[in-house]
Amino acid sequence: MKKEIENFEDLNVWQRTRDLVKLIYEITKEKSFSKDYSLIDQIRRSSVSVMSNIAEGFERGSNKEFIQFLYIAKGSCGEVRSQLYVAFDQMYISEEVFNEGIEFCRKISGMISNFITYLNASKIKGIKFKE
Repeated sequence: MKKEIENFEDLNVWQRTRDLVKLIYEITKEKSFSKDYSLIDQIRRSSVSVMSNIAEGFERGSNKEFIQFLYIAKGSCGEVRSQLYVAFDQMYISEEVFNEGIEFCRKISGMISNFITYLNASKIKGIKFKE
């Protein structure tokens, strides 16, 4: 029996994004990253944006708005991926860490896409439309 989703914290995609944020903060604390303050700031902000937009969209109470915020989250996920390339090219992260981060982002992006497809097909408009 599936648990009813009552809060954004119940969403698997949000939970996975939280793990991505933890990974990004972990790797940006490494000494190799220590002097590139702008990249540290940008990649952290991008990862937090994915997580935050999922939460904000959920809290809006309508599927239409939620979908809009999921697209923003998906875009931010792509931004994190792009920044991982910068970190790898500058030799701030190993190939192993790079591949882990890229795969993580691709998985989350796919989850967001699937969620958007599900919400688009749903007859439920959102909690603010409940009688």
